[in-house]
Amino acid sequence: MSPDLFLDDERSDRLRRQILTDLVGQYMNDVERARLYGLPETTRIRERAKIVSPENLTLGEHCWIGEGAVLDASGGLEIGEHTSIGLNTLVFTHSSWLANMALANYSGSDLIERKPVRIGRGCFVGGLVVVMPGVTIGDFATVQPNSVVAKDVPPRTLVAGNPARVFQRYDEEYIEAEIARVRAENERRRALAAERGVSSPGWGAPAGDFTEQDGEGSGH
Repeated sequence: MSPDLFLDDERSDRLRRQILTDLVGQYMNDVERARLYGLPETTRIRERAKIVSPENLTLGEHCWIGEGAVLDASGGLEIGEHTSIGLNTLVFTHSSWLANMALANYSGSDLIERKPVRIGRGCFVGGLVVVMPGVTIGDFATVQPNSVVAKDVPPRTLVAGNPARVFQRYDEEYIEAEIARVRAENERRRALAAERGVSSPGWGAPAGDFTEQDGEGSGH
């Protein structure tokens, strides 16, 4: 092996630490991986997720980061508590567009722009979403999968598309009604699972088809 295969300079050493951290992280569970990255212990960060410039990331409690997600925190990234980031979602806080246009796309170019991104608390960002630099996603917002978020998202809205736009607004009363509906339905399904001798995890809905059959729940 050539002695010059690995470079010995500040940039190479910095990048190599990140590469080794990502490699070791693939063999850990969620809790261990969160600890490795210095994230809150309540973080669930899945395999192949990558954080760029983790020192610039502020993450709230009870967040979930899906497999293959890339969080670019080089320009500053804040994610509130109880927020989920979907599988293979990309969050960008910097752009090299102008460096490309000026044929100055080299390491250390002074044409790199950085703009912070803020994602509020209680948000659901679906899989394969792209969030562009400088965007703020308000509290309790939902971003549908395969969306491109290029401008701010108001709180308590559902957005979708490329570019993402508002399709629905919901208030606290609507969310409370949905919580009651889902909990009642899950309780019904768990009860049916117990009657049928089907194992249930004890939380959420058990797997399977629990559509009521003729005679079920009718008193006959």
